[in-house]
Amino acid sequence: MLAVVVARGGVLPLGAEESIAEADGQALIIGGGAKEAAQAVTGASALWWSDTGPGLRAGALARVLVGVLADVPLLLLPASPDGRDLAPRLAAALDRPLLAGAVAVRRDADGVVRAQLPRLDDRLLLTVECARPAVATLLPGVRAVPAAGRHPGPRELPLPPLPRLPAALSSSAVSAWARDVEVVEVLEPDPATMDLAEAGRVVGGGAGLVPTGSGAGQGRALFGLLAAVSAALGASAGATRVASDAGWIGYDRQIGTTGVTVGPELYVAFGISGASQHVSGLGSPRHVVSVNTDPSCPMTAMADLGLVTDARELLVELARRFGVPVPEEVRP
Repeated sequence: MLAVVVARGGVLPLGAEESIAEADGQALIIGGGAKEAAQAVTGASALWWSDTGPGLRAGALARVLVGVLADVPLLLLPASPDGRDLAPRLAAALDRPLLAGAVAVRRDADGVVRAQLPRLDDRLLLTVECARPAVATLLPGVRAVPAAGRHPGPRELPLPPLPRLPAALSSSAVSAWARDVEVVEVLEPDPATMDLAEAGRVVGGGAGLVPTGSGAGQGRALFGLLAAVSAALGASAGATRVASDAGWIGYDRQIGTTGVTVGPELYVAFGISGASQHVSGLGSPRHVVSVNTDPSCPMTAMADLGLVTDARELLVELARRFGVPVPEEVRP
């Protein structure tokens, strides 16, 4: 069993450590800055890396990996955007079934692969058995990651260069290349619109950010200001379910059991008490800052830095310092 993790710019994707733990610590890190990303892995027992350049040409990469990974019975990828892109192409190239979106994957001594797949909005857990080699993706936030320990340093695994798009294509080659892409340029994502699960910094807002008795208009204005301040910090804006249900922010920004699972380097929580439904979607952020008037709330208890103050007043002050316009209706 081997975890295959695609890195970008030397950064591991969300769910990478979980996939490596599920694969008993054996992993291959590929992508741009693969060596740097491999050095950041904390729980590996056997670790290889191969820098395949910026961007992801999933079809070409799958064809190259076939000759290296053909004898590995079970390949496990994190269900990150790149993992979801590479996994089906790798399965097709190896002529294997794909077990997508699993919460647990194992290969027994008898060679049977068993995966648990959530269905019907996570209300049903389906156990699937596969009697031959397979490719699977593991959802982030579904298992614990062992504490960091000693492990061997990452070793380079030389791979053949990815094939380039030929200047002239035959009719048979056209169909093969049409299933792939040619990377022209890799653009950094806009924190305001990027996939929240991939954000390195997240600023979250909860019910405590909006004064009691405020109308929906003031709530939306405050969360608009939260998004603007987040952008000034190079972060993405998130929220609790209470905020999204109230219409203050879109459901695509909701963090928690019924929303998005995130794993940022930094999470700043404005007016969030830290209910279990929300905290379960935080993954393992490296640093947490809590802004709340309650010094005993769960979010402040788990934070590296707890600021006991009014979340709205602090947000407005930050906006002023960053030169972000403050709407009249949200001023203290």
